[in-house]
Amino acid sequence: MHQIPGLYIMDTVARGRGVYTSIDITAGDIIEICPVICIPKSQLPIIHKTTLHDYYFLWGKDMDECAIALGFGSLYNHELHPSANFILDLENNTIDIVAIKNIASGTEITLNYNGEPGDDSPLWF
Repeated sequence: MHQIPGLYIMDTVARGRGVYTSIDITAGDIIEICPVICIPKSQLPIIHKTTLHDYYFLWGKDMDECAIALGFGSLYNHELHPSANFILDLENNTIDIVAIKNIASGTEITLNYNGEPGDDSPLWF
């Protein structure tokens, strides 16, 4: 796992825990490369009945499987216009978190759960 120094978890006012940085991050920096636990398509219905439902990523060639990101990967909060993006690396079984704008020290790092910054499609939860 690769992770920049200075990432930490802190409670947010409205969204539970979130991932923050104690150092300035520059747009384009790789924030974290998170290994994943792949969960086969047959087990996806089970995930919907558990707490893990709120923490998984769609996964696989046809996006019909799911994965739990290790490290801080499954704890980044959603925002329509986020500070970072995630890249699914199916070959290496990782999710790469990359800054898409400069992020100041002490700031929460956010992702758009729909995969593309600005994508305002309805979320599943």
